[in-house]
Amino acid sequence: MEKKILICDDHKLFREGLRALLAGQPGVKVVGGARDGEEAVRLARELSPDIVIMDITMPGLNGLEAARKLAKVKKSARVIALSMHNDRKYVTEIFKAGARAYLLKDSAFEELMDAIKTVSCGRYFLSAGIADLVLGDFIKAPQREKSAFTLLSSREREVLQLLAEGLRTKEISQKLSLSVKTIETHRKRIMEKLGIQSIAGLTRYAVKEGIVGL
Repeated sequence: MEKKILICDDHKLFREGLRALLAGQPGVKVVGGARDGEEAVRLARELSPDIVIMDITMPGLNGLEAARKLAKVKKSARVIALSMHNDRKYVTEIFKAGARAYLLKDSAFEELMDAIKTVSCGRYFLSAGIADLVLGDFIKAPQREKSAFTLLSSREREVLQLLAEGLRTKEISQKLSLSVKTIETHRKRIMEKLGIQSIAGLTRYAVKEGIVGL
């Protein structure tokens, strides 16, 4: 039986290129493409894909938070995360969010096919380009680093991303269906936790952490 695949990436050229590559492969069928995490969650409900290939850094709702939502609303969909970041913290958090595989974006297409086959069998997959780095970090057992992933809640990271993308408080409240007061409270807590007192500072921090792209 063919595995139904949903591709989620904010770059149309990447989505179409990957769709074309997968079209020639046996046992898989691309059923849709999403521009961001919100659309990915909606399409997953509608199309019931077996696998969601998802970029981590996207506007609106990033891949990390989208994976968390998919784990709740579409548990059968197995997420393969794509990222430019070869950093342990991203790997750790995306697997915590429910992903089954993590690949670097410069991986060979053959490695993606290996990931698809592996997660289809219920196993986990880690890109060869980052496996040694992650294993080395775990062997060294470093102290838990302070980052947006350890300091902020999922909702606070979501608000931080939208603030960094230039949305005003009222726009964020409408987008997240929360009151303006609630968003202001989240913003205050984010600033307190991070020790940053300006939107410009939050934006720089979000870019550095990979929560928003350049």
